[in-house]
Amino acid sequence: MSYKVSGISPDLFRPYFDLPDEALAAKGIRRCVAEDDQYPCPVSLVHAAMGEELLLLSYEHQAANSPYRAKGPIFVRKVADAAAQISNQLPQPFLTRLLSVRAYDESNDIIEAEVVDGKNAEALIIKMLATLEVAYIHVHYARRGCYAGRIDRA
Repeated sequence: MSYKVSGISPDLFRPYFDLPDEALAAKGIRRCVAEDDQYPCPVSLVHAAMGEELLLLSYEHQAANSPYRAKGPIFVRKVADAAAQISNQLPQPFLTRLLSVRAYDESNDIIEAEVVDGKNAEALIIKMLATLEVAYIHVHYARRGCYAGRIDRA
């Protein structure tokens, strides 16, 4: 089964990087600097480099008019200039973390969900996508709840 992992458009976040910290704080956003390689970016689908500027903010990853409408934390790299599109391979940040994998149907309802070690996630994702009722998948980092990316059949 072929699949595609999609990042978020950076256009949603670019204006925030120009705001002063006080204006960001008023919007519930924090500017931070990566202290290690543990800051995954859902735009570029890679880890931020040490010393790289990021924003920590709440992002509405499930905007559908559904009981599963949701938002949660994400880190966005300032230098992320394009939404990543990765085919038939999971991004490196997925492979090193415990993941919450949520399969949605056409009504934007969760119909299957599992928590899985990232190194074992691909088999689960392929199995979920093989179910015809599954329209798409959202992946989250299970421990902190950060949105990681969307997966669709290719």
